[in-house]
Amino acid sequence: MGEYRKAVVRAFPYTIPVLAGYLFIGAAFGVMFADQGYNVLWAILMSVVVYAGSGQYLATNFFVPGMSILQAVFLTVMVNIRHVFYGLSLVDRYNRFGKKRWYLIFGMTDETYSLICTTDVPDDVDEEKFLLSITLLNQLYWILGTIIGSLAFTVISFDSTGIEFAMTALFIVMFMELWYRRSNRPAELIGMLSAVLCLALFGAENFVLPTMLLMVAVILLGKKKLDRKEVEGSA
Repeated sequence: MGEYRKAVVRAFPYTIPVLAGYLFIGAAFGVMFADQGYNVLWAILMSVVVYAGSGQYLATNFFVPGMSILQAVFLTVMVNIRHVFYGLSLVDRYNRFGKKRWYLIFGMTDETYSLICTTDVPDDVDEEKFLLSITLLNQLYWILGTIIGSLAFTVISFDSTGIEFAMTALFIVMFMELWYRRSNRPAELIGMLSAVLCLALFGAENFVLPTMLLMVAVILLGKKKLDRKEVEGSA
């Protein structure tokens, strides 16, 4: 346990930005879920066993009359399809961790992925324990935010219209933070242009999957050039 405690202590400073964000967007989810008439225990259970960020936001709309299971499955896959591409980039790294890789895969969110890909593991900490600590801390932040939001709405009823924008705001902040690192800009421009093009071609309801496929194709085709730019940008 001593090694795990050390890993948590070393991982915590890196997760503070996620803590700040997850408390707010987790609370927003808790409010939205409570607004559907579910108590805090159901909200906690969902954040423990589902833990899908934007997928949980979307899921608050699944409990309305007329929503079929097939529709729920399709929408969930469309919203979270990006995680397939996250996973592909971490297959070799996670396969070294045995059974613990299953929780690392389950706990993968946009923010966790960003930290895992950009944070250097301290020399005095085991990599597996460090990555587990980041993943677990981030989920605990989300659960805590869920509890705060659900309890707050239960105690003080208020109009929650527009609160779902908290997730969009977090993505914008993440984008801007990465934009300031010059080496990331070519990939971000590819993402933006792909989204605009696919939005124009396929419409707002169907552009997510084509955008992801186009982004991956362009990045793979230009991987050598992008890697060269990244090295030049970090020099």
